[in-house]
Amino acid sequence: MKEYDIIVIGAGAGTKLVTPPSQIGKRVAVFEKESPGGTCLNRGCIPSKMIIYPSELIRMSTDTEKFPVHFKEKPVADVEQIFQRVNASVKQDSDSIPRAYDKNPNIDFYSKQVRFVSERVLTDGTDTYTAKHIFVVTGTRPQIPEIPGLKGTPFWTSREALSPDQFPKSLLIIGAGFISLELGAAYSAYGCEVTGLTRTDILRTADGDIQKELVGHLPFPIESHYQIQKVQFENGKFTVTGLSKEGKTTVHTAERLLVATGIRPNTDDLGLENTKIQTNDAGYIVVNDTLETTEPGIYAFGDVIGRYFFRHSANFEGEYLFEHLYGSDAKGPIQYPPMPEAVFTHPQIASVGFTEEQLIQKQIPYYKGVNPYSSSATGMARMSNSGFVKVLVSEETEEVLGAHIIGEEAANLLHQIVLGMYLKAKLDDYLGMIYIHPAISEITRNAFRKVREEKKKRIKK
Repeated sequence: MKEYDIIVIGAGAGTKLVTPPSQIGKRVAVFEKESPGGTCLNRGCIPSKMIIYPSELIRMSTDTEKFPVHFKEKPVADVEQIFQRVNASVKQDSDSIPRAYDKNPNIDFYSKQVRFVSERVLTDGTDTYTAKHIFVVTGTRPQIPEIPGLKGTPFWTSREALSPDQFPKSLLIIGAGFISLELGAAYSAYGCEVTGLTRTDILRTADGDIQKELVGHLPFPIESHYQIQKVQFENGKFTVTGLSKEGKTTVHTAERLLVATGIRPNTDDLGLENTKIQTNDAGYIVVNDTLETTEPGIYAFGDVIGRYFFRHSANFEGEYLFEHLYGSDAKGPIQYPPMPEAVFTHPQIASVGFTEEQLIQKQIPYYKGVNPYSSSATGMARMSNSGFVKVLVSEETEEVLGAHIIGEEAANLLHQIVLGMYLKAKLDDYLGMIYIHPAISEITRNAFRKVREEKKKRIKK
């Protein structure tokens, strides 16, 4: 049996527990059955944003008539070259990870799958391994729904959509969440005819006002509350048959079909049944407030624990564990700061904290301020016809409980509020600072001014 100080299963966010502990003398073994770098680098946030950014340039150039700025010719993207560049860059980054590990005498990288054979013992089918601390960071994979006819067809998941063998003229997307909205918007900008189908609301977990604004400015048509009855693939064409919201049978066809209906944890092939590690009903690993599983000495973090599904949250958890277990002082229970999120679709969306619906459900008193992009100097300059900043402020503490933005640069615009929430800034703090005029951040300031107006009205009552 090979013994280590640390074993890491998964070389995505799991890398946070590889190099740092090796630099303080820990012997580390890291196992990865696919490409190093995990979903984010290979099949998620990085390649998708590299594909999305050029598509945004096309959208910007096609929305200039109102200024008026005219282009003599319509912009044309070399889509094949864009995808080739993205995948070559991603592969280069991924391939660099094991090369770096090979140069470190304290790290052994294994391009293998391992599973537990007993409480603290792993096997790759040939050798066995154990360690004082084991970290399970195996992430998630696409959840494929049970739709008659779907199985056996050459449908896409996000993996294939990020590395297509040939760019399609038409695309059907099942689902209306982050992946659907991001990739659908990019494909649409590149000239593909995209149609979305979802059985629920569009971006159903978002704040209600965000949902309404998005529905009014979708980057491609999406039919919500659509009940899919069957999928067929014949003569190079997908056919999806289902019932519309009104109960009418409709048929959609396209060259390709992207299924983006959620994710499931990669825990079913780890041999957890041979350990004391528990999972919840959905298969996510159960951990305590220090991210330790129900098997002492074995920890899990990232998507596989089902708390947050972002690389930035997984990185935060990995950095916490390094400090907690190997730092000069144990940190105690993990304390998550405000957790922001963004959807890089068109229009861009960013959120942090509670939605308004959640505050109503929890009966938490709040003030609300909503300011449209158009009601600002920058909005006037950009001739914005959509987008807003919405802030929800505690009536009791006057701290921000939630913020939701839809429009240009939403992900960047959100960060001043995220910092304010982290520092427990109050309404007067946001209003007391000076905002550059006429920067886009004035839209946020105006939203806080709306909160102040609402507060004054309530006091008068």
